[in-house]
Amino acid sequence: MSLPEFLRRRDINDGVETCRATPGAVLLDVRDRSEYAEGHIAGSVNLPLGRLDSIDRFAPSPDTPLFVYCYSGRRSASAVAALREEGYTSVTNIGGIDQWDGPVEQGGNL
Repeated sequence: MSLPEFLRRRDINDGVETCRATPGAVLLDVRDRSEYAEGHIAGSVNLPLGRLDSIDRFAPSPDTPLFVYCYSGRRSASAVAALREEGYTSVTNIGGIDQWDGPVEQGGNL
């Protein structure tokens, strides 16, 4: 028997790879601005969880593929639920940057 989706550990490394291979996809970091500035995945955009009402700046269409991450995967899970409620149809929680194997960029606070 497999675990329900909400209990499965996401592999952010696979998620970023899929995002980068998906035309028009947005890699969305929902951590606070200060966390993002300390280190984030190259090519991601920062939109803190409490500011998701501004998502149309990055994803004007509800069918824009969104790949969402945070530090551990908890905030990104909340963000995915909220974005789906807003009508976004292609939203994936890819987990937490704490499991990221690649390089991180610093700065870039929006």
